[in-house]
Amino acid sequence: MDHDAMDVAEARYELVISVDARRSGEYDDVEKLRMRARIYRVLEAAFTHAKVAPDAVHMEDRGDGVLVAVAGRIAVTRLLGLWLVEVHENLRDENRALRVPLGLRVGMHVGPVRHDDRGISGRAVDLACRLADSPVARRLLDAERADLVLVVSDSLYEDVVSSGGKFIEPAHYALARLKIKEGDVNAWFHLPGRPAPVISAGDPAKAADAPPAADRPLAAGPPPASDRRVDDDADDRPRTARAHYTVHGDMSQHSDNVYEQTVHIGRITDAPQQKG
Repeated sequence: MDHDAMDVAEARYELVISVDARRSGEYDDVEKLRMRARIYRVLEAAFTHAKVAPDAVHMEDRGDGVLVAVAGRIAVTRLLGLWLVEVHENLRDENRALRVPLGLRVGMHVGPVRHDDRGISGRAVDLACRLADSPVARRLLDAERADLVLVVSDSLYEDVVSSGGKFIEPAHYALARLKIKEGDVNAWFHLPGRPAPVISAGDPAKAADAPPAADRPLAAGPPPASDRRVDDDADDRPRTARAHYTVHGDMSQHSDNVYEQTVHIGRITDAPQQKG
């Protein structure tokens, strides 16, 4: 087997980054050239500032975006941390002079990558591209009016992001379930410089319309086993279901409640009580 054939047969474990421009089809031919130039300026400057050597980066043009594979010798935390910060700041600088800001969707996954004379391939490449092109990423970028949305695979989040690190804040990521060609997958979404996005299970486009965290409805989830009522004389019977409730500001809706002592439900105000 010759050397080239061995390179194709042997996969390299690398970080794959898929970068797509928002609504690239709306650019005319001249603007598309400028848009592409901006993407390369943003990414290449970020690699330079993050001290990622050019020979560690494989970059392919995708017309309205870029496909990147970074050699395994480069710490993934540097890409998820410093490099992403630089990409975001560079993009903001570019957008200050634009009437229609450039928005980027970035998908990341680590896995086996095969190189040949025409570029890279493999399931890791496919997944990174699917994440960046997902409907949730598209809707979130528009709904939040953001410059950049990052989507990482579940394995990348668990292996790297969840441990944190310099410029990496796992609490600022939100989980969503995606349907892709290969099947359903979990993915984690991040808007640099912002808290974790709110992603509705039914319609991710409504994320931007959600109220601030302090004003969001509070939903009582299933209680822990130690907090459920069990009949001491009938351990084999089903456990009593807990009441559930939804709170909106100072108004609440209750159902299936069990009260074991005197309670008062209502609102206390300074206004005089009217007698019936």
